[in-house]
Amino acid sequence: MSAIDDLPPLREVIRQHGLRAKKSLGQNFLLDLNLTARIARAAGPPEGVDVVEIGPGPGGLTRALLVAGARRVIAVERDERAIAALEQIAARYPGRLEIVSGDALKFDPRALLGAAPARVVANLPYNIATALLVGWLTLEPWPPWYDRLVLMFQREVAERIVAAPGSKSYGRLSVLAGWRCEARIRFDVAGTAFVPPPRVTSSLVELVPRQNPLPCERRALERVTEAAFGQRRKMLRQSLKSLGPDPTTLLEAAKLEPTSRAEDIPVEGFVALARAFAAR
Repeated sequence: MSAIDDLPPLREVIRQHGLRAKKSLGQNFLLDLNLTARIARAAGPPEGVDVVEIGPGPGGLTRALLVAGARRVIAVERDERAIAALEQIAARYPGRLEIVSGDALKFDPRALLGAAPARVVANLPYNIATALLVGWLTLEPWPPWYDRLVLMFQREVAERIVAAPGSKSYGRLSVLAGWRCEARIRFDVAGTAFVPPPRVTSSLVELVPRQNPLPCERRALERVTEAAFGQRRKMLRQSLKSLGPDPTTLLEAAKLEPTSRAEDIPVEGFVALARAFAAR
């Protein structure tokens, strides 16, 4: 019996179902149920909330979310070996766990959700973590179907998400996340907490959608940040030439100094630049 419910300990579940973590799937399992319970608590009060979980594996975080009171967990798992383990959890919590066997990058949960905002809580597979986040940050229409994202990333990626202007970690992902969400790192998790243990520290990141982000065209913002950070060591008057032969007019419209560099421009500055670019 485990520390949080009467289901078997996770190591026993892994042995029973042959769930050796696969590097090709970006799997690093969390087996400490006290830690998964802490993650569930960090996601905010889950009572009455539908939670989408990506890559549940043997189900440690799944169980923690259900014990914490989530109305329903929609667990998206690509690894067929894990389905039987998740079905055991579904039997223990009737009607509260929906298992989706498939690729999270191609999955749209909206058909399974009600009118109230859902929540995404996940120890993301590292090999698709950034791609998933970008997909959630670029949803249309906005505000999105979730009220927050509570996600595990490698520490380096987490720092890029929350980075402020002037930081070496500040980049395209920082601007996109800062434009549409308020992001913060909740806590770090040592590699030893995972099986197999990665050689890096991980961090739990919370992103809460802004209800009214600064208005601009998303694709225009992506274009200008791609150009600016593509040559981040160069001044904007040089790095933005990929947007047109002479970026001076854009910079003047956005009220940005031509000698500035991408890492020094706040989100508001990039939004102004995107507006100017879209209006050309």
